[in-house]
Amino acid sequence: MLAIRNITFTMAGQPLFEQASAVIPTGHKVGMVGRNGTGKTTLFRLIRGELALEEGEIEVPRNFTIGGVAQEAPASDDSLIETVLAADTERAALLAEAETATEPNRIAEIQIRLADIDAHSAEARAGSILAGLGFDAEAQQRPCHEFSGGWRMRVALAAVLFAQPDLLLLDEPTNYLDLEGTVWLESFIARYPHTALIISHDRELLNRAVTGILHLSGRKLAYYTGSYDQFDSERRMKLEHQQAMKRKQDAQRAHIQSFVDRFKAKASKARQAQSRVKMLERMQPIAGITENAVAPFHFPPPEELPPPLVTFENASAGYDGRAVLKNITLRLDQDDRIALLGANGEGKSTFAKLLAGRLAPMDGKVTKSSKLRIGFFAQHQLDDLVEGESALQHLMRHRPGEGQAQLRARLGAAGIGADIVLNPVEKLSGGQKARLLMTLAALDAPHIIILDEPTNHLDIESREALVHALNDYPGAVILISHDPHLVETVADQLWLVQGGRVAPFDGDMQDYKDLLLSQRGGRKEPGSARKDKEQAAAPKRAPGPSKAQRNDAIPLRAKVREHEKRIGRLEKDVAAAEAGLADPKLYEAGDAAKIERLGKSLADLKAALEREEELWLRAQEELDTALSG
Repeated sequence: MLAIRNITFTMAGQPLFEQASAVIPTGHKVGMVGRNGTGKTTLFRLIRGELALEEGEIEVPRNFTIGGVAQEAPASDDSLIETVLAADTERAALLAEAETATEPNRIAEIQIRLADIDAHSAEARAGSILAGLGFDAEAQQRPCHEFSGGWRMRVALAAVLFAQPDLLLLDEPTNYLDLEGTVWLESFIARYPHTALIISHDRELLNRAVTGILHLSGRKLAYYTGSYDQFDSERRMKLEHQQAMKRKQDAQRAHIQSFVDRFKAKASKARQAQSRVKMLERMQPIAGITENAVAPFHFPPPEELPPPLVTFENASAGYDGRAVLKNITLRLDQDDRIALLGANGEGKSTFAKLLAGRLAPMDGKVTKSSKLRIGFFAQHQLDDLVEGESALQHLMRHRPGEGQAQLRARLGAAGIGADIVLNPVEKLSGGQKARLLMTLAALDAPHIIILDEPTNHLDIESREALVHALNDYPGAVILISHDPHLVETVADQLWLVQGGRVAPFDGDMQDYKDLLLSQRGGRKEPGSARKDKEQAAAPKRAPGPSKAQRNDAIPLRAKVREHEKRIGRLEKDVAAAEAGLADPKLYEAGDAAKIERLGKSLADLKAALEREEELWLRAQEELDTALSG
């Protein structure tokens, strides 16, 4: 076991640990969580012995090997497969000795040990790990120096996974993975045969791959058994009296539940009603367990534009005369919430740039509403901030006519407080830079917000705040993210970018995960065998709608959306009328005529709402029929 006993450590005058203790049982996979800057990475350095404790001790079992991803990504002339194989230093040493050994007993010992460590299957295992992280057979034979830094970090990760240390330390491993690599890594960690300690803000990974949570807060450590959601629930109970933000989500749940209750008997086939049931099932508390609530995100509502906002007609896009995407024929409306799926290099960011107008179409046509505004957040923009300038100066450049007080208020609301608003941007944390860029992207109240990997530098609480803000935002959302939790809680549609095409994906996120695991040599999660039997016994899923069916369904989709908007407006009117009738002042005034008038108005509104809901149901059934053929 890994035993941390009463450790105290201070860095740069800031106390990070004070008499902190925890015990990690051998063989457990543990997720380490805590707010950014609290000392999680420092604890890894203390475990590895890179830093000296002031007090206490960290006890690791004798002969335990400790492994983590190297700080420097490999850039040698060795191939990827050679680099990964070399990470198993014992195997490499035994093979080298086998070439020169002459003493019969020693030769036998070497061969027995090689068999014990399964050396004969090493190349296959290394290749499987590289494939899971996105390298095909051809790429595995290429030298490391041909790949960019981000891809080489994947090689470094593959190397430590292949080496299988007794104690595996991973610090935000999904930050340099795409969604596909993240899904594969979840499966790999869940099956890892030794102890693993993983710093991560990826809620799905912490729910699916680990057996415990190590929480760092207030310079103390606390170990919880179970998934992140179980930890969150237990911790929440301890701090429930501090959770004022819970009220807002309760109201949201009640609103969704009231909708479901009205339709549970007569809308069993309506996809929208079913999706709201699923939304209730997967809804997590808005605020994570923390003594200090994080600053919210805010995306100002744009004015409504007539649909469609954007249409693509046989559009192609690429670079230097080479098309990355071809024959894109799609449309985007203001209430669309779409996640782009697909491996790195398939063209997700290319499509985002095409939509944002940062890349001109090579062929075909892209038509946009004349008043359309688009906000674009891309992770690479972190490097485009002007070194030496403050967050305030960046905002002043975009809003030269606004006073400093108003600009400071904008930044303060985004979580960039008065104490750091004048700091050069290079002094800001990754999360603070991300919040600045998010503020700039939303400055003009865009009708479409494009988010390309928005969560890399956000902790779990900030990610939940982003989910909440996006679900409140009435514009269209295009999301590229390796965070499955963000995708599942924000997106209503999945578009797959693959093989030069962009098309709707026929299935949900679980279908996509199962597809990825089958393609990349992973395994399905526990319980999948039961699920497979159920699916085998169930009727086979019909093939997805054809292109002609999808085109015919466009006016029906618009009709469904229009009914949904009317329902939303009527629900607000009903709530306002009910609040007016509940006002005690109304009855104190004794105006019977006014009370009767309000009562009749409420009855009329409820009748109109019921009619509109019936029309919506009919329209939804027409759409389902059109798509099913």
